[in-house]
Amino acid sequence: MSVAQPQTPSSKPAADNRELTIVSHSTLFYWWPVWAAGFLLGILSYFSGWRMAAVPEGTVAVQATTVVTPNEDLKDREALVLPPKDKKHSQGWLGENPTKLRAYPSKQFGVFFATVLLLVLVITNVPLRGMWSWMVIILVVALSIIFALAEWWGPILTTFGLLDIRINTGGYFYISFILFALWLFTVLLFDKQIYMVFTPGQFKVCTEVGGGEQAFPTIGMTLEKQRSDLFRHWILGLGSGDLIVKTTGAQAHHFEMANVLFIGRKMQQIEDMVRKIPD
Repeated sequence: MSVAQPQTPSSKPAADNRELTIVSHSTLFYWWPVWAAGFLLGILSYFSGWRMAAVPEGTVAVQATTVVTPNEDLKDREALVLPPKDKKHSQGWLGENPTKLRAYPSKQFGVFFATVLLLVLVITNVPLRGMWSWMVIILVVALSIIFALAEWWGPILTTFGLLDIRINTGGYFYISFILFALWLFTVLLFDKQIYMVFTPGQFKVCTEVGGGEQAFPTIGMTLEKQRSDLFRHWILGLGSGDLIVKTTGAQAHHFEMANVLFIGRKMQQIEDMVRKIPD
């Protein structure tokens, strides 16, 4: 008859399976305001109840007139009177259902969308770090005060008021859908090919799409967070930043992971993790 022996606990601690992945995003991530604004303006234009029509040169707007139709005479109406037919338009100027394009009646929608597009284009391609960001803000404020004192804002706003940009619903949706599809593909698939994976004791890094991984110990590793671009990191990136990792030893390495989301929280998680080095 055998007697069961009590099991002694193992002296070797359980392995720490914690893992943190850092993804470096491309600058296309910061283009979300463009497709978001396009979708919003497209929806508002669709439900505005207004239509857009293209008319030839020489069209005259007539008010309080009577329009004769095959069924009835429409009195006290506003109408657009097109010029006479020509050789190229022997069947008439208008095609079938010329007012099928939905559009918002005000020009502000188009001007706003174009402004958002240009601002995002400049911010994502002209990085302004540190003092440069504040210098731009100070410059804009100073110029605003100077223009006000010189009474230049009146002519400037009058000239700007002449700007007329109109985009129909299809235009907003086309730009937004294409950009949103590219944004999703890049953020969810393409950007994940450039990454760092941190575990207690070591980290692995892949710095190019299709490249192999390299593993390094976390002993002697230094971390640096750069979040000095006010417009790109704080306004468009909602608190993103660049992570710089440096290793020590005979062959020191320098890795920079650009446009890391929630950089502050992830830096804290990495610092907490590297303190726990497995035996």
